[in-house]
Amino acid sequence: MGRVRRWPQISELKVRWRAGYAYIDAAVDADDEADGDLQLCCLKDTGHPEMWGFALFTYSNERYEGNVLPAGRPFGTPEAALDCAAGLYLGDPPA
Repeated sequence: MGRVRRWPQISELKVRWRAGYAYIDAAVDADDEADGDLQLCCLKDTGHPEMWGFALFTYSNERYEGNVLPAGRPFGTPEAALDCAAGLYLGDPPA
C-alpha cells in the first residue's frame, strides 16, 4: 500500500522474468506528461528474498546498467530498487 501512495502516477507495475532476472516497467497514468510505459530497472535473483542485484535502465544508452541504491550497495530489496528508479524517472528521488 505504501508504494501506491508514494507513486500515484503509476497505474500498474509490469514484471517480466527472464533467466533469473526481473525486468520492471511502470504503466503511467494518461494524465501524466510522461504517458505510457517506463522501463525502470532490472533485478537479479541472488537466492535471498531481500537482496536483489540492481541495474537501472538508462534511456541515454537504452540498456540496463549496474548501479547502486541510495544505501550505497549494488543490491537491496525490490522496494528500494523501485523507489530509486521511479524517483529518478518520476521526479522524486529518494533521500
